[in-house]
Amino acid sequence: MTPLPRSHQTTPPNRKRIILRRIVNNRLALIGIILVSLVILVAILAPVLAPFDPLEMKVQDRLKAPSAEHWFGTDDFGRDVLSRVIYGSQTSMLIGATVVVITSILGLVLGLYSAYYRHLDNLLMRISDGLMAFPAILLAIAIMAAMGPRIESVITALSIVYTPTVARTVRSAALVLRELTYIEAIRSLGGKPWRIIWLHIAPNCLSPLIVQATFIFAYAVIIEASLSFLGAGTPPPAPSWGNIINDGKTLLREAWWMSMFPGIAIMITVLGLNLLGDGLRDLLDPHTSKSKK
Repeated sequence: MTPLPRSHQTTPPNRKRIILRRIVNNRLALIGIILVSLVILVAILAPVLAPFDPLEMKVQDRLKAPSAEHWFGTDDFGRDVLSRVIYGSQTSMLIGATVVVITSILGLVLGLYSAYYRHLDNLLMRISDGLMAFPAILLAIAIMAAMGPRIESVITALSIVYTPTVARTVRSAALVLRELTYIEAIRSLGGKPWRIIWLHIAPNCLSPLIVQATFIFAYAVIIEASLSFLGAGTPPPAPSWGNIINDGKTLLREAWWMSMFPGIAIMITVLGLNLLGDGLRDLLDPHTSKSKK
């Protein structure tokens, strides 16, 4: 056989290039990635970007309005609000990322085994129903009251609150996969349950898990800020967007900047995570992709 001329040879498309093109064409995912990357970059470079020490108090600079020296103004202790907002991003990103990792691991394990072993399903899902019956913020406050206001306690509380949500998402996907023909064929050929669960079912549950993780991240940022605002989250003087807003709640007329700028930071972060989640859902959902073609 003579080889085809170079002009007639077809080269396989580059997978990375295809994924990159799909992300660029998906505006929701692109905007979400830009906003989330910006917040993460600010958190990583906080020591470089912050113009002042976030804990340094200067009584002579108390409640200064935004200016060339203090872009976001100062609080009632003379601390630079911009520096505290920048360092507050570290707290939110740390808590959000840790909660996502913990809930994803626990939710994946619980959801997979609940879907595969029917005798575990009723027990695990009834426990999940009991936890999900309470509003997330109320359950988190109750857990924080028992554990005390610490960052570790916030992570533990939010992980307990959101693990049932992730487990149910994984379970719903795994239940469909469990009944597919090729899974039944593997089972009839003597495939071990752990191999079926982790080699054949788990990889196909990653798409909804990844999408759910972005929303859990956004929820974690909001709930952490709410707990800190109520005095049950990150303890002062460590900067957190929630406790910065809490510091300014009684000074809204005199120092509106104390609450406005950390509020904008929360809004940008949550907006970016939600847009990223919506974009990933469109990219990873084959039905959505086909409908748009």
